[in-house]
Amino acid sequence: MKVLLFARARDLIGADRIDVDAVATIGELRRRLMRQYPHVAGLLEKSAFAVNEEFADDNVTILDGAEVALLPPVSGG
Repeated sequence: MKVLLFARARDLIGADRIDVDAVATIGELRRRLMRQYPHVAGLLEKSAFAVNEEFADDNVTILDGAEVALLPPVSGG
C-alpha cells in the first residue's frame, strides 16, 4: 500500500510517499509507522489519516486499492 505524506511528516521521513505492507486498520498502520520511523513517533501520535480523501480514525478498515494519506497537525500564525 502507498501512504502519501504531507508537511512535517514528509520532511522528517524524506519522501512524499512510502510503501507499507498491507494492514487492516488505520490504528495498525499508525503503530507500524511508529516502529518503522521511531524518530517520527511523536508526530504520528498527533497526526490524522485519510482514506480515499475522508478523515479516518484508528478503527477504519483499509481496503485494497485505497488511497491513504498521513496529515500532520498544522500550526501557524
